Amino acid sequence: MSELDGINQHLEELRKRLVRIVIVIGGISAILLMFHAEPFQINEFTLYYPTIEPTHNMAAQITNHMRINLVPENVDLIQTAPGQAFFAQMYVAALVGVVLGMPVIIKELVGFIKPALKENEIHVSRSISLPALGLFVAGCVFSYNFVIPYMLDFLYRYGEGAGLITFLNVMEFVTFVLQFLLAFGFSFQLPLVMYAVSASGIVDADFWRKNIRYAIVIIV
Repeated sequence: MSELDGINQHLEELRKRLVRIVIVIGGISAILLMFHAEPFQINEFTLYYPTIEPTHNMAAQITNHMRINLVPENVDLIQTAPGQAFFAQMYVAALVGVVLGMPVIIKELVGFIKPALKENEIHVSRSISLPALGLFVAGCVFSYNFVIPYMLDFLYRYGEGAGLITFLNVMEFVTFVLQFLLAFGFSFQLPLVMYAVSASGIVDADFWRKNIRYAIVIIV
């Protein structure tokens, strides 16, 4: 097999794996955009069942939850053009699709690079798959509960002090929130990256002792 054939084979495998990732993320996103989570009670426990409600879908419910928990008091969340709420819900659905599809994403990416890895590197990649998902979710939760509410409140206090009536565009709001969620989700991966490159023998412990301050700056 020629070198060009080998490259084409790798590209074809990459394409297939990317298609599977897109199908998973797209499928989850489609469910969130098509179905509404309807609550019902069983022995004082609240459970949910899906009903087809494209205009009152789960992405809209998540967006409303974000509005209630993150938008400061005296700030109104608005849409200023047709379709803004729809595209905001698409962004939300895509992010949830990425988070819930993370096990498949990690599996496909590890499967693609596996032939180029040594035995110890394969073991390391398998051992960090679940922690990677956990740390990503932890970063998103930390950002959602502690960083974003205080950041928005801090920034909008300046308008309040100037006696301004403050409105927040839904697209700008959702984009702001998603950027913070992704930033913290990925920054929480840094300890795993440090562990992976150390366990693979790429760098040693002395390297991290000398450069830990840079790692802290990156996380912050």
